[in-house]
Amino acid sequence: MANKIKKTKFSFTWFYLVIGGLLLFFYVFDGGEKNLVKEQEYSELTELISKGYVEEIVVYDNDDIEALLYKDSAKHVFENVPENTVTRPMVISTIGSRDNFEKFIFEEKEKGNFDGKLKYDKKPDYLGGFFWNFMPIIVLVALWIFIMRKMSGGAAGQGGVFNVGKSQAKLFDKTNTPNITFKDVAGQAGAKQEVQEIVDFLKSPQKYTELGGKIPKGALLVGPPGTGKTLLAKAVAGEANVPFFSMSGSDFVEMFVGVGASRVRDLFRQAKEKAPCIVFIDEIDAVGRARGKNPSMGGNDERESTLNQLLTEMDGFGTNSGIIVIAATNRADILDKALLRAGRFDRQIHVDLPDLNERKEVFGVHLRPLKLDPSVDVDILARQTPGFSGADIANVCNEAALIAARNQKKAVDKQDFLDAIDRIIGGLEKKTKVMTLKEKEAIAIHEAGHATISWFLEHANPLIKVTIVPRGRALGAAWYMPEERQITTKEQMLDEMCATLGGRAAEETVVGHISTGAMNDLERVTKQAYAMVAYAGMSEKLSNLCYYNNNEYSFNRPYSEKTAEAIDSEVHSMIKEQYERAKELLREHKEGHAALAKILIEKEVIFAEDVEAIFGKRPWASRSEEIFGDKDKKEETTTVDENTTPDAAKE
Repeated sequence: MANKIKKTKFSFTWFYLVIGGLLLFFYVFDGGEKNLVKEQEYSELTELISKGYVEEIVVYDNDDIEALLYKDSAKHVFENVPENTVTRPMVISTIGSRDNFEKFIFEEKEKGNFDGKLKYDKKPDYLGGFFWNFMPIIVLVALWIFIMRKMSGGAAGQGGVFNVGKSQAKLFDKTNTPNITFKDVAGQAGAKQEVQEIVDFLKSPQKYTELGGKIPKGALLVGPPGTGKTLLAKAVAGEANVPFFSMSGSDFVEMFVGVGASRVRDLFRQAKEKAPCIVFIDEIDAVGRARGKNPSMGGNDERESTLNQLLTEMDGFGTNSGIIVIAATNRADILDKALLRAGRFDRQIHVDLPDLNERKEVFGVHLRPLKLDPSVDVDILARQTPGFSGADIANVCNEAALIAARNQKKAVDKQDFLDAIDRIIGGLEKKTKVMTLKEKEAIAIHEAGHATISWFLEHANPLIKVTIVPRGRALGAAWYMPEERQITTKEQMLDEMCATLGGRAAEETVVGHISTGAMNDLERVTKQAYAMVAYAGMSEKLSNLCYYNNNEYSFNRPYSEKTAEAIDSEVHSMIKEQYERAKELLREHKEGHAALAKILIEKEVIFAEDVEAIFGKRPWASRSEEIFGDKDKKEETTTVDENTTPDAAKE
């Protein structure tokens, strides 16, 4: 194939440079009188003056001198002078002493050799004249070009005033596809299956269309933060052999009116040109929030117009065949109902927190780049991190590597992971925090109360260890291994509430007065009690009633003042009953509680086997203990109760 000849585009830059050069030339050289100039020594100049060849002399402030010759005298100085072409023959030189030169001129005038003019002048500065005459114009032109480039986005293509309505989406295609695939997304088998089906549809649509199926318009990834929604979308971009547009919901929002809707139109215009393709909108709740029913309440018209344009583009009068919209959010409850209907987001894919087996897979992914010691057991790590998201597990692995490096280790071992989990859950350990002996005893009694109560309650979580070493803002903590349950019974919640109140009950029963150390416990118990009464219907007077209201634009409670008083009364009665129950258990096991507090003051950290040595084997063996055995108690560390300072409780 013959090479195509590239056509050179005309550039006005060269035109401007030529015009500027001509202007400079005419300015410096005054348009074109031809001068005949010769530079001579001072002695030669004085000889010309003595012979009467000089008509006029100009002396400059820098001692340069210009001697204008008579036209008839030019032939004595210059060789081969054309006739009638020289208008101002000139000789230039430099004088040594101005006084001596003036004396010489005076003498020549008396002799009659020089009868011309002697003038004094300043040396003309052509560059300075050009600077002061043309530089302001150049500065104004450069400033204008700079402002116009900034407004139009400049050479880099950034959004400016003229590009403000353009889409900010980043395009991934075959040339810059992300290196992330579904193999890098651990767990979430159901979510991956549904997303994989969308990718397969784009790769081979005839497989589905032959049976009369239609490609889904959109899929919404819903789940808590850190569960891997954005990572799943990146894997789609890595797996799909189609163009992939990626942007955030906040990219539609701008201070200018109508910009959001314009960007939506531009995004789908580009997507239609690249169809079939995938459009990914991260954090869609920034633009897809439910529209207000009352415009007078200060609704954002710009955001609503952007949402209206998005609804129209996804499933409006026009057709967008071959465009699949994938969005992610952790606040699906506030999205507009029109956005969630079938035909726009046909599927809602729930990306939940990983369970035990999925946490093993996530650990497997994040442990690959680490140098591990043989003592590291992935099964134990997965059991130690219930409720952790994928981002939390990644943080655990990174923190363990940092701890190992800080301790000058060659590999990351089991203890590094235990310390990392403790660090993330409880905060940084502060052994240097100053406490009095009475404060230390009070904290030990408080934490021993938690351990004692939880040991004798059937549905309380298994105790792992108790510590009175300050960590973060907490002065002490009791660590448990909670069982992963899909549903929770009333009896289980009451036992957990009683164990949480064990610290305050121990203070009142043993010390005789209460402190601010239980503020965190009381806050958690109060929230749990209100949830049981108002939402779960677990009270006697308000049984089987749920007052949960998800309407964010409603400023009224979905119950009367009388019902609110009943809820308060039921919550108070429930907490009081469990508090009395905790005090009764402490009175029953008073000696064991005192021995446990004494050991805790001496060792600062005690484990489940220390509690078992005092109280005997726990009467209510949990399912986790039956499966994993007592040998793993020391290794399973997940915090449930904390004894905090007042400042921490307020936060």
